[in-house]
Amino acid sequence: MVHTAYDSVELLKGSPARIDTIASYASKLLLGCSNGSLLIYSPSSATISSDDVAASSPDAEIRREAYALERSVSGFWKRAPVAMEVCRSRDLLLSLSEWIALHRLPNLETVVAVGRTKGANIYSWDDRRGFLCVGRQKRVGIYRLDGGREFVEVKEFGVPDVVKSMAWCGENICLGIRKEYMIMNSMTGALSEVFPSGRSAPPLVIPLPSGELLLGKDNIGVFVDQNGKLLQDGRICWSEAPASVVIHRPYAVARLPRHIEIRSLRAPNPLIQTVVLRDVRLLLQTNNCVLAALGNSVYCLFPVPLGAQIVQLTASGDFEEALALCKLLPPEDSTLRVAKESSIHLRYGHSLFDNGSYEESMEQFLASQVDITYVMALYPSIILPKVLSIAEPEKLQDLTDTSQLSRESSDASDEIESSSLQLQTSDDKSTLEMKKMSHNALMALVKYLQKKRYGIIERATAEVTDEVVSGAVQDSMTLSDLYRPKTSSKKRSKAHISSVARERATILDTALVQALLLTGQSFGAVELLKGLNYCDLRICDDFLRERNYYTVLLELYKSNEMHREALNLLNNLVEESNSSVTNSELGQKFKPQMIIDYLKPLCTSDPMLVLESSLHVLESCPTETIELFLSENVPADLVNSYLKQHAPYMQSMYLELMLSMSENGINPNLQNELVQIYLSEVLEWYKDLKEEQKWDEKTYSPTRKKLIFALEGISGYNAEVLLKRLPSDALFEERAILLGKLNQHHLALSLYVHKLQLPELAVAYCDRIYAAGSQQPSKPYANIYLTLLQVYLNPRRTTKEIERRIVPIPSQNPGNQRSGFTKLKGGRMAKKIAEIEGADDTRISLSSTDSSRSDGDGDELAEEGGPIMLNEALDLLSQRWDKINGAQALKLLPRETKLQNLLPFLEPLLKKSSEHRRNCSVVKNLIFRSNLQVKEDLYSCRQTVLKIDGDSTCSLCHKRIGTSAFAVYPNGRTLVHFVCFRDSQRIKAVRGAPPMKHI
Repeated sequence: MVHTAYDSVELLKGSPARIDTIASYASKLLLGCSNGSLLIYSPSSATISSDDVAASSPDAEIRREAYALERSVSGFWKRAPVAMEVCRSRDLLLSLSEWIALHRLPNLETVVAVGRTKGANIYSWDDRRGFLCVGRQKRVGIYRLDGGREFVEVKEFGVPDVVKSMAWCGENICLGIRKEYMIMNSMTGALSEVFPSGRSAPPLVIPLPSGELLLGKDNIGVFVDQNGKLLQDGRICWSEAPASVVIHRPYAVARLPRHIEIRSLRAPNPLIQTVVLRDVRLLLQTNNCVLAALGNSVYCLFPVPLGAQIVQLTASGDFEEALALCKLLPPEDSTLRVAKESSIHLRYGHSLFDNGSYEESMEQFLASQVDITYVMALYPSIILPKVLSIAEPEKLQDLTDTSQLSRESSDASDEIESSSLQLQTSDDKSTLEMKKMSHNALMALVKYLQKKRYGIIERATAEVTDEVVSGAVQDSMTLSDLYRPKTSSKKRSKAHISSVARERATILDTALVQALLLTGQSFGAVELLKGLNYCDLRICDDFLRERNYYTVLLELYKSNEMHREALNLLNNLVEESNSSVTNSELGQKFKPQMIIDYLKPLCTSDPMLVLESSLHVLESCPTETIELFLSENVPADLVNSYLKQHAPYMQSMYLELMLSMSENGINPNLQNELVQIYLSEVLEWYKDLKEEQKWDEKTYSPTRKKLIFALEGISGYNAEVLLKRLPSDALFEERAILLGKLNQHHLALSLYVHKLQLPELAVAYCDRIYAAGSQQPSKPYANIYLTLLQVYLNPRRTTKEIERRIVPIPSQNPGNQRSGFTKLKGGRMAKKIAEIEGADDTRISLSSTDSSRSDGDGDELAEEGGPIMLNEALDLLSQRWDKINGAQALKLLPRETKLQNLLPFLEPLLKKSSEHRRNCSVVKNLIFRSNLQVKEDLYSCRQTVLKIDGDSTCSLCHKRIGTSAFAVYPNGRTLVHFVCFRDSQRIKAVRGAPPMKHI
């Protein structure tokens, strides 16, 4: 956008001759005229005051005043000069006329004239390195200034055509040759083409301060690097093809036929200003201005102060160009620069916001570092905490301060900046608010707040940490004051730490949650609330309830540790979701599983709240709820007692699931509790059936099956207490299991056989007892089958014992339990079996069998007791022959038992015994053979052979053994003299040296 960047001032007019070249030295102007003369002009004020020293100072600059002729040197050149420039670092005047000449300033004495450059038409001077490149016809010569007094030729290269323009670019030289540009290596002369030049305008090479180049192609200036590669910074498009261009940052000044055109060097290189000066012959850049030489006059383009340019650009809406100029402000004005940049970013943001470029406007607000409350004022529908809200004048205070800083730069800035902050009229207010609350505007606000959030939350967190530390220090200081005398104690007030950062964090998070939800980003709002946040609870609660964002509201409660409120809300939502009347306002289906998921993290921190809240889901999701208790390690006793009081119908399910996960991990009290629950239910069921006269001992309800399974599989209950609760005329299977737990196996087997009449259960019972005994050798139960055999063979006595001992008996060891049965006299067969089996069988306990009875007594008891269960006894012997002591079993059988019926029992038993005998014999012989082999090895080891010859030496004194007495160490290889051995033994006596072998 066009603005005034330079002021055009005429320095001199009416030159005696046409000006062909121009240069500046300090504040003076050096003009090379067409008649070969050199004219020196100085400021009129310096001429009048004779302040020649100040005007000649190297730091002096061109002044904004008229110039007067100070000195004229006629015949300085033999013909009109082509080019001229001042080497400021060396105080030299370099010029090209007939040849290259060098003069010392300010007295203009000749230093050197380079005759080899005669006929040159162009040159380029590298002041930093002191190198000169000269173009002459189709040759390019490179010279080095040696000692400041002469030029030494370094290289000379041929080129395709006459050079029209040239400039140094690092170690290379860019040449403009007729219709193309080339890069020449100054060391090797190698040429590389860049691109063709324009059709109508001659080539134009302009070096940039950054080391890059601007190459002219008709009316376009192209940026390239030092190697001729195109840059991506764009290009400058002039209105016409320029005759010459000078760079005066941040602008490029071009000489056109009818005017001087000024454009920005920053892409997209807009037009900045046009200075109407016709027939300008030369442009020259100086430290503080650009000189424009006409035929007989000189104009100077003085740059307008940056502050004034910034004000112009801001007022005209060219904010980007204004920000670019702010970066050029001197370092000493850093405060002013920051203030101006902030003010421009703010105005730029407002302009973009009003035009609907919301994201770009938020980027400007972010760069302005303005407080978030100012930006939030643009969104009236976003509700902020009233206690923390900042009034509108306070929000604009920062802008007022910024404007005050800007006024210091120029008076014009004050008027423009103050006018840009006026509020909009009330007619446009409604339309503007609709724009502000559009989806795009809210999306831009979300991105802005997210970018600001990290720094604000970090400061708020640091503020909280400082308060905690300060409070701890203050408490320690107060405690130390208690032990000081009252006269020396001083009144202390608690250090107050500002909460500004937390207020800003509260405003930001509260606004961000609303903006996220208004743009449909409920997931983002949930993620925000899951982390550290400072949302205002009341405002967010009202906002979320009004718009039915219940999922986000639950997360809000959770982040504020309001778990009870969250669970109450969740329960209500689940009930509404399950109600017959569909509530379309909920927006989603809430399931009981959501309550369980919410309760999981609370199991360790607040188990009582978990139990209270779980009652709502126990009925709908009993299994999942109980698994929650088990998986999250909620104290089992606490859960059990709570369920027992509030949900007794769920107590058994909880204990069942807990028992199924780990029997060893459940408390014995809880095991007993579970069995008691089962038994209570079974007893109620039994009473109901008995009243209806439908009771049958072989009827099993699901609960009774669970009770029997628990009695068999659980070991933590009290069997004696349970026995007292059982009825005397029913539940015999449960009684049998409990008697077995009390080691009253005889009575338990009697119940299975005679009360339940289920011999298979009795056999299974014996198998369990036998298996348990095999796993615990300290409690052998090998005689359990003999006990069952006794029950089969003495039915009448067993029945009487059941009737007599129906009341539970205290637990006793199986070794002290006596059967009371008579021992049968052993016949020839029993004697034979006893010899085969052996009397040392450790698995058999004879204490359970009374041996004081005779065979005749046994027959008498059998007659008194009625028919015995001989077939069941024989089946038991044939099926469990390998687990029963044969001799003891035969003694219990009646005398009239046929041997043919005992074949299934005796045949495998005798085979096993014979096989065992043979195996033992083989093992015995093998052990004997191994013993002989060991003895043979021992004898061979004891035979030691040692050969002593004339070369054998003593290991202690290293002398030959010869015919002396010697000793051998136990390893059989170490020889020593006996005398040496005896001496060493005396020395090592206290150490307990190993004994030696003497030979």
